[in-house]
Amino acid sequence: MIKRQHGPAFKATPIPLKWCPICKGKTVTSGVFHELPCTECHASGWVSAETGEPLPVDILVTQLGLMLNIYQQRLIAFGNRINQQSGAQQQYNENNRRGPGATNFTGD
Repeated sequence: MIKRQHGPAFKATPIPLKWCPICKGKTVTSGVFHELPCTECHASGWVSAETGEPLPVDILVTQLGLMLNIYQQRLIAFGNRINQQSGAQQQYNENNRRGPGATNFTGD
């Protein structure tokens, strides 16, 4: 159900996008002698997933920025999850200053 509102939205919401069916997300199409920018998607490689029509350039820029931010947040969260170590592995990798010259001593 779509919510009614008067005036512009206070927050930009992501619009579902899909690859352009003409250029398949490559942003260019094959011409006779060289590649040409895709006119169906404004050479962005993305169209609206619901209608399949290209978005206006000003809305497209906002949507691509939102997609980039969402991807970047997921990548950072994934990196933080990988870097978290616990137990013996964490103790093994940290410097405990117990070796000769205050180097790491692991007991191996």
